[in-house]
Parts: sequence; C-alpha cells; structure tokens
Amino acid sequence: MAKKGKKKGGGGGSGKPPVAGDVATNRRARFNFELVETMEAGIQLQGSEVKALREGSAQLNDSYAVVQDGEVWLRKAHIPPYAPAARQNHEPERPRKLLLQRREIERLVGKTAQKGLTLVPTRIYFKGRHAKVELALARHKEGRDKRRDIAKRDVEREIARDYKQRL
Repeated sequence: MAKKGKKKGGGGGSGKPPVAGDVATNRRARFNFELVETMEAGIQLQGSEVKALREGSAQLNDSYAVVQDGEVWLRKAHIPPYAPAARQNHEPERPRKLLLQRREIERLVGKTAQKGLTLVPTRIYFKGRHAKVELALARHKEGRDKRRDIAKRDVEREIARDYKQRL
C-alpha cells in the first residue's frame, strides 16, 4: 500500500517545479543570467558518482562549463562522495567531461568567443539510465535587469492574488 502525504522535493517558491528524474537544478542561473539557448549533453562519470547522483545529491550553484582543446568540461559541480564506495570514491569537485557532437562543440566555441556568452549548467537529470546535463548559453544580467525581473514577478503575483480573490 502506498503512503500518502507530502511529496519529496519541489519546495515552496516560485519557478518551475522539479521534473521527475531531476537530480540538481541551478535556480540562481535564471536569476543571474539571461538564458539564450539550452542544449542537452551527456556527462562522463565514475561509478561512485552515478550512485551518488541516484541518491539525489548534487549541487550546481557555482558551476560552469568551458570549451578546452576541442572538449567541453563541467567545472565546480559538486557531487558528494558515495559513502559505501569507501576507498574507490571520487573527488567531489573534479572536472567532468561533457559529451557533445563535434559540430555542437564548434558552434559553442563560436558563440562563446564572439558574443560574450557563457556556458552555464542549469540542471542534471537522468534520461533512461544515462545522466544528462542541461547547458544554457547565457548572458550575464546587470543589476537593473534583475530589479526589473523582480518587479515584474511581484506585479504578476499581485494580479494572480487579485484574480483569485474575485473568484
């Protein structure tokens, strides 16, 4: 018999609810950056990292991706050690190779160099048995852009509250 009650994850707050299979999301990325385009990339992991991700523990807060020598690397993504792995554990913040096709990598090199865009990971999730990273080409927001977004969100919240009271 299934338990009823609160569902895991999802926390109270605005933004998108977590999708089934999401391991980690980078909510600050949407606040600090204007996301221009998103894409999916595979991620090369060690066994203990996969098991730690399956437990649902990872952080993308300060992480970013770079193109280096024709390869894309994920930096500063924190995947905590998997306790039962003991000695065969991984380093929590090691650089991890992202798996993209050659033409996708070449397109990323052109866009990041030419337009001043940054590669920001927005979420890690499982698609079938494979771990995937959603990468976004992003442009850094200035302070006034952030204030404008906050004001817009407040207005939308106020309109929704008024609409709900009328019903």
